[in-house]
Amino acid sequence: MNQSMINSAVSLGQLQHQLDTTGNNIANSGTTGFKRSEVTFRDLLTQQVNNQSADEYEVGRQTPNGIRVGSGSAVDQINKQMEQGSIQQTDRELDIALTEEGHFFELAPDEDGERRFTRDGAFYFSPNPDNEDESFIVNQNGEYVESVEGGPIAVPNNYEEFSISSNGTIEVTVADEDGETEAEDLGQLQLVEITRPELLEANSENVLQFADLDELELGIGDVLEEAAGTDIFQQGALEMSNVDLGKEMTDMLNAQRAYQFNSRALEMTDEMQGLVNNLR
Repeated sequence: MNQSMINSAVSLGQLQHQLDTTGNNIANSGTTGFKRSEVTFRDLLTQQVNNQSADEYEVGRQTPNGIRVGSGSAVDQINKQMEQGSIQQTDRELDIALTEEGHFFELAPDEDGERRFTRDGAFYFSPNPDNEDESFIVNQNGEYVESVEGGPIAVPNNYEEFSISSNGTIEVTVADEDGETEAEDLGQLQLVEITRPELLEANSENVLQFADLDELELGIGDVLEEAAGTDIFQQGALEMSNVDLGKEMTDMLNAQRAYQFNSRALEMTDEMQGLVNNLR
């Protein structure tokens, strides 16, 4: 009976991870560029119990002698699923969708110099504190969007037209003192292709970073490839999340049923132990 309680208790703790992950997917179903996570489980070690001491009583048995007792289940992996989300047209000049899965915008590094990535292409202008005549392109949290050359992209405030080509090149049209307009190339948005998405971890709102690559003895070149210039930028559109609410609700219900089953098994085992302890 102790083994039954251990199995149920272990499984309950691991099922909570699935409930939390599924709940997070559902909560972010409307988040731009959000990538759902999926939990996979594995069986823990099993134990062979040889409870048949007399082989002569097992003549004709079709199954192996003894019984195999498990130790519950454990979360094997929680992986980001990189399927492409649907593209929604917004006609807003600073909305950019990536039309191919596996690619990410790059944001300014964090305080430790670690690179950060996002699929959320809803960008904004933020004033340059050192120059009142220009602004930087930032995400919704005010974090700079990186250029191929490194650092943020500065946009003059007096531009008349703003465009982003399919390869991420930003171009504006400005008027000179004589009123004549001319096109100005401001640079190109940085783009990377993640080759090991299973190593990505959520850092903050819709921002991803790699886990400690030093512990895994991996370099940055082992987990991503520079992809600047790839023709997958679509201006005036946003990629929606790849969360399927129907599937997530089904997964939530299945996890809740499994949780209830293990809770009931734990409760019944406790009742059986209580009956045994009260025997006179």
